[in-house]
Order: sequence, then C-alpha cells, then structure tokens
Amino acid sequence: MGPFARTLEDFFTHRGLALPTDQAERLAAGRRKRRIVAVPDSLRSAVAAFDASRMRAQDRARRASTRPRSDHTLETALAILRDLALFLTEHCGKDDWALADVHDIEAFLATLPKARKRRLVVLRQFFRFARSQHLILVDPTRTLTAKEPNGFRGRTLTLDQQRELFRRWTTDERVHPHEALMGMLALLHGASTSEVRMLQITHIDSVAHTVKLGKRPHPVPLDSASWTVVQRCLSHREAWPTANPHVMVTKGTKAGRSPASTAYLSHVLDDCGYAPRMIRSTRLLDLVNTMDPKLVAAAFGMDPQATLIYLADRVDPGRLPAPPKTAGATTHRS
Repeated sequence: MGPFARTLEDFFTHRGLALPTDQAERLAAGRRKRRIVAVPDSLRSAVAAFDASRMRAQDRARRASTRPRSDHTLETALAILRDLALFLTEHCGKDDWALADVHDIEAFLATLPKARKRRLVVLRQFFRFARSQHLILVDPTRTLTAKEPNGFRGRTLTLDQQRELFRRWTTDERVHPHEALMGMLALLHGASTSEVRMLQITHIDSVAHTVKLGKRPHPVPLDSASWTVVQRCLSHREAWPTANPHVMVTKGTKAGRSPASTAYLSHVLDDCGYAPRMIRSTRLLDLVNTMDPKLVAAAFGMDPQATLIYLADRVDPGRLPAPPKTAGATTHRS
C-alpha cells in the first residue's frame, strides 16, 4: 500500500465509510516470516511452531479483551531465536535444539551482556514450549538467572550539558521545532518519545498552559520556555495543509491521521548529540532522588517499582549537614 492508498484509507475509515484494511497485520506477518526464514533449516520448524502458538495466544487475548502481545514483542522474540539458532550452528556445531545445553545458552547470553535479561526471558518461553512439544528432554535455561542489579545503570547529563541543551532549544532558531519540542519535554518534564509522539492538538490547553502527556493522571503545567517551544512547533505545523490531529506532523503523516513513526522520534535528537532516553533518565533520576519515588510514580502514571531503579544508594555531599566543631579543634599562639 502506497501513501495515496493510506491517505484514502484514513479518510474513509475516519468518516465511517469503510473498515480499516489489514495492512499493518500483513506487514507484521512479513517481518516475522523474514526472521523465521533466516533460521537454519534444521532448527526452523520449532521456531515456526513457537511463532504459531504465540499468534494463537495473541488472537485469544484480543477476543478476550485482555492485553495481547504487541507485534514488536513477537518480532523481537523471533529475532532472538534466530540469533541463537545461528550461534548454535556456526559456533557450537549443533543442528538440533535437543543438543543445546546450559553452556551453549550461557555463551550466547555472554555475547550481549546488557541484553541478558531480555534474551533470557524469551529463551525460557521458547524452551518451555519446546519441552511441552517433546522437542527436547531437558530445559537448558532452567537453572540460569539474569544476574543483573536492579539499580539504574544508564547514562545521564551533567548540569553543564543540561544548560547547554536548554540554551540550544530556547534561543537557537535554526533548531528544528520537533527537536526542540522533544528535547524540552524530556529535559524539564521527563516525557518519553511515546508521550511526545502521541501528543495531539486537543491535549493542549492554551488557557491553562498545560498538556496531557500519555497516561499521566493530570495535565502537565508548562513553564514559559516549554510553552514557547510548543507554540513554535504548532506554528511549524500550521504551515502544512493537514488534518492530522497530532502535534508532530511529518511529510509521511501530513496526508493521514497516524502519528509520526517511532523511527523518526528515535532520530529527532540526533543533531544535539544525546538520545531521548538519556535526557529523560536525567530528569527522572533527579526527581526520584529529591522527592518521594511514589509521588513521582503517581505523577508520571508509572508503576511504583519502576521509579525505584532511579533511587541512588548515596547522598550528595552538598546535602549532608556540616560536621559539628569539636572543642579544642583550633589553638591560638601567643
């Protein structure tokens, strides 16, 4: 489906004149198929059966109105299994899932230590499925652990870097409005790329100077600098003849009603040199360590456990009281 066909689909479905097509489902099926085809022949059938069972579970969850796994989650799992299958055949010389042992899995997880926890979750699910289908006798992931600390291990900005970015997004007219919007909302209000991506015109209150971000229970009040950036982004949007309800409108979305792609949001801050996650983590880390983490979780619409990882296990020296002076600590010479 080309851009013109997508525009027509948005037009007719928005007005209730037609049902949406299955374009997204067919694209997702193609991505899953490419990942399965990349698995070596001897190991492919088990991965295909695992994918089929997950698709049935997704369909059941949709019909039961529960929370089905997203297409991205299913595709990521297949990519991990593809990488494991290639690792077993190329580095371990094994062409059967039944031959994989705990040492092979441990060696595979060691190739990407930072992704160990996420990979291990997928591998446990796959080998449990394989054992239930009598494809293997022993689950090689049964005794493995994630071995990851729960604390925050990401990178953050220094105070000087934050000041530099603030000046860039509030004074430099050459900066693209989308970059300034994403940056300021992340730097001052801890907004995620998803929250900025789904931000719509109706979420902005021009009287109270507030915006509705994601699943946050209350509108977020904006300071004068952030409000100026929002107005600049709206002015950039008005220059395009579009009926798209979102604040961020790109060349690919101006003719429809869908939000900007996640790929666009992931690169919108490339010119400033810092990733959106790094900027947002800086704000969350500061809020959690100066306020009650439960209050931060409630304000951001997050799970209370999610904010605890940002809680540092140290106290800044500047916040400690001055040590008491001891008697006789100073002497005077005559």
